[in-house]
Amino acid sequence: MLKLNYIRSDKVWGYELWLASTHPNGMQKDFYDACGGDYPLLIKIIQANDSLSIQVHPDDDFAVKLEGKGNRGKTECWYILDAEKDAKLVYGIKSGYSKDVLATAIKEKTLENYLEMVSVKKGDFVFIPSGTVHAIGKGIRLMEVQQSCDLTYRLYDWGRDREVHIEKGLAVIKSDEMIPVAPFPGNFDCKYFNLKEINIEDKWSMACPKGTQPKDTRLLYIISSDNATISSNLTNHNKVAINAEEIFAIFPGEKVSVSGKATIMQIIAK
Repeated sequence: MLKLNYIRSDKVWGYELWLASTHPNGMQKDFYDACGGDYPLLIKIIQANDSLSIQVHPDDDFAVKLEGKGNRGKTECWYILDAEKDAKLVYGIKSGYSKDVLATAIKEKTLENYLEMVSVKKGDFVFIPSGTVHAIGKGIRLMEVQQSCDLTYRLYDWGRDREVHIEKGLAVIKSDEMIPVAPFPGNFDCKYFNLKEINIEDKWSMACPKGTQPKDTRLLYIISSDNATISSNLTNHNKVAINAEEIFAIFPGEKVSVSGKATIMQIIAK
């Protein structure tokens, strides 16, 4: 069991905390060594004090085609930790518009007219497959689970003086049917990860199956805790206090136990 220490990255719109990462742009060396190499997911906290850029991420094939071998695409999801009243985010493009129309809208600074805006509140869940146009709005704090990828193509940045990637961004856009934004259903599964919310009232335990790959490591993200502790059979069952927004890596063959009251998100890579 390893408690991971975040890497902070300040942004013009707020900040990111990289909670679990073996990506070269934000490497947690102890995590990389403990799980035996490149972990396929990246877990973040995002605090949006202002709106993020309108952006899109490539899928696995486009990541290699546009950026070279060794790159992954980025399918991701968001669990809303907190949101101001009337907070909104961009979740896709209105149907019926070609990429040529979008290119013109970007040039004329009218892209907002083509975006789907969705209201969100604490506890909501948003699944964002690669190729989905999206943006986190002002006043939102969330936990993000994504493929271990740091490729972002900005389509529009609200007049801020940062690079945009219009040609690549338009190339990777997809219009797949998306899952409506709603409170987290308790369990979610996709090609790249599985998330399960666990509400603990007294005691809970979990055994991580044996395995030999980095992806066999499991992550426990603490959503909330009321004087709860965690212990492991590999550390003489010594109890460690857990707090909201902490994350623990649990390794193959390890059994952990939580005592007290807490809500935890178990994250499994595929």
